[in-house]
Amino acid sequence: MRISAVNTCCPKPRFTANEKDNSGYENPINRKTESKLAVWGSIGGSVLAGVTAAGFGSCFIKSDAPRRALKLGGIGAVVGLALMALTLPAKLYDTKVRAFTREKEMDVFSRDRELKSNIMDEVNKEVKNEDVDLDQKINHYTTVQMANNGNGMMIKGV
Repeated sequence: MRISAVNTCCPKPRFTANEKDNSGYENPINRKTESKLAVWGSIGGSVLAGVTAAGFGSCFIKSDAPRRALKLGGIGAVVGLALMALTLPAKLYDTKVRAFTREKEMDVFSRDRELKSNIMDEVNKEVKNEDVDLDQKINHYTTVQMANNGNGMMIKGV
């Protein structure tokens, strides 16, 4: 018994991972956009924390105190900047890791879809060919469907 690759009587997969034969594929995940969104998210969170800290500070600073608004603004700014300094590096690192993972998952998904499409095109060409025996057409189609569903493996005897 021999385990073999798809041979000449079966459809051949065409891998297009080369940059020359990339067939117009562009990954929709953009790392720069992801990092910019992380920065803006961190800025928004720190502003919210600063405003909240200033609101809590207004409970403790008397309303007739001199320069009350300046003190509350200072409290909010310090809390906001401290929070951004503590959280931004971790968010940027996490965003880079997640973007890389999503990019690779999208590549695998897209390549898998492209490979299945190429194989089905070859099977359809074979079905339209009148020289190929009907049993062979059915065998190749069922083999492709089993592989598509993950139910079988191509094992051929010598």
